[in-house]
Amino acid sequence: MVISKDKVVSVTYELRIDNPEGEIIESLHEDSPLTFLYGAGSLLPKFEANLAGLKTGDSFKFALTAADAYGEVNENAIIDIPISVFEIEGKVDYDLVKIGNSIPMQDGYGNKLTGKVKEVSLEKVKMDFNHPLAGNTLFFTGKVTGIREATSEELAHGHTHNASDCDDDCSDCGSSCGCY
Repeated sequence: MVISKDKVVSVTYELRIDNPEGEIIESLHEDSPLTFLYGAGSLLPKFEANLAGLKTGDSFKFALTAADAYGEVNENAIIDIPISVFEIEGKVDYDLVKIGNSIPMQDGYGNKLTGKVKEVSLEKVKMDFNHPLAGNTLFFTGKVTGIREATSEELAHGHTHNASDCDDDCSDCGSSCGCY
C-alpha cells in the first residue's frame, strides 16, 4: 500500500532548523509516531506532498522553505500590549510576563493565539504572535512506519481516531469516535 489520499499514515521523524545537521526541534519515535489522515488538510501541504507514493518502511528526507512551512516572520504580528492587560487584582504577574514565555491569549473575535514575550517595560509588553517556526527552513528526516485504509468514521470526521492523536479535541465528532 502506498501513501495516497484518505489513507491513515504513521511516520517517525527528526525535525531540524537552519540546516540538515541543525538543532533538533522535534523527534518522534516508533513508540509515538505522527499518525494522520493523509489529504485531510491537517498538516502542511508540502509536508504531505513529500510523502506521496511512499510505502511502509520507506525513508524520507526533505526540506521545507519558510514559504512552504509557516511563512516568513510577519512584523505586523509583533505588537505592543498595555501592561495593564496582565494585571491581576491591580498587580502585574511578572512570573507570567517574562521574556521568552509563551502566553495563551485571545483576540477581540475570540480566536485563541499564543504570543511570546519579547520585551517588558513599565507601560507595555512586546509580544510576537508569529508561529514559533516562522522564518525557518525545516529539515525532515524520517521513516514511514505504517499505512492503512481509513475507516468511514475517520473519513467523515476528517481525522484519525486514536486517543494519542486527538489531544482531547474531538468536539465535532463526540465521544463515539474513539478519541476519548
